[in-house]
Amino acid sequence: MHHYSWNEKVTFRRFVEVCQRRIQEALLRYRWQEAAELLRNYFQSLEDKTTFQRRWAPEVIWRMGTEILLHHPETRDDDINSFHGQMKNIGLKIYLKVCLEHAFHMLCGGNLDEAHRGLTVAESWRYGGTYSQQELLKFIQAYRALLDYCTWCKKRSMMSKEDLEDHTETTVSQDLHNYFRQAFVTMQEIFKNPGVWDPFVISCVDMLEFYEDHEEALKLLEFYAYDKLFVPNPNAFVYLYTFLKKHQAEEKAIMKVLKSLHQHVPSHQLMLEFLELLEKSTNTQNGSKNNGNSELIGGLTFTLVHLKQRRILLNKEAWHIEKH
Repeated sequence: MHHYSWNEKVTFRRFVEVCQRRIQEALLRYRWQEAAELLRNYFQSLEDKTTFQRRWAPEVIWRMGTEILLHHPETRDDDINSFHGQMKNIGLKIYLKVCLEHAFHMLCGGNLDEAHRGLTVAESWRYGGTYSQQELLKFIQAYRALLDYCTWCKKRSMMSKEDLEDHTETTVSQDLHNYFRQAFVTMQEIFKNPGVWDPFVISCVDMLEFYEDHEEALKLLEFYAYDKLFVPNPNAFVYLYTFLKKHQAEEKAIMKVLKSLHQHVPSHQLMLEFLELLEKSTNTQNGSKNNGNSELIGGLTFTLVHLKQRRILLNKEAWHIEKH
């Protein structure tokens, strides 16, 4: 092994810095071939034994390399797989990030099974046990569960009408249920963590509705919309509203959800329906002065503000509601 002198180390580090700047410049100017050639030289930065370079070089290479592969006109799947394989071997601290990124690449290419295998392997990987790695592991588990859901959807679509109507335990239905359990159990654990879990929640609801467990689906949607564990998320109320409408819930329940949505997004298009429900609610109370009237006034005030937006200004339905 060659031992660098102090002057050689200084020269080497300058070379690495210049090389990195040139790669960044090539990326900014969309010169992908030039960037790719320079990146091959930049791999030498891994030979630098200083703490800083040893820690950050793999991630710098991975980020720049990923950008090049995404945009280079001659990138092949083999190139992507080879590069990610290299990064998994040399970047232990970014292993989970690389696995997740690689899974996304495979999904874009329609390779669902390979992406699932990659995430399953990553899910069992342990190194260091730092907080950031534990957080990344949750994402690995979440996306593996989402792929279980995708497989469940694929198998459901392949079932015959007789299989779907047959409620006995057949091999086909049991196989389908196994994927449901794998996805559902993992997602239930994921929902114990703060975050925006939109695609995972609607996936769970889809599966629960298939098994006609509407009560559990409603419970999940209400939890996602109202629990203080999660940041205010307008989508959560839209999902709950859609579910209630689909299952013909009472107008009182629908109004409650729309009122919550109004508090977060007063300009949402569903507010037109909210106003209609308020009008209907007030009219059925024989003109008595109560809380419904004040809510209606608030709704009308909102409509006037809403009409100032150009998108709604041209909406005849909105003007019709305001007129009446």
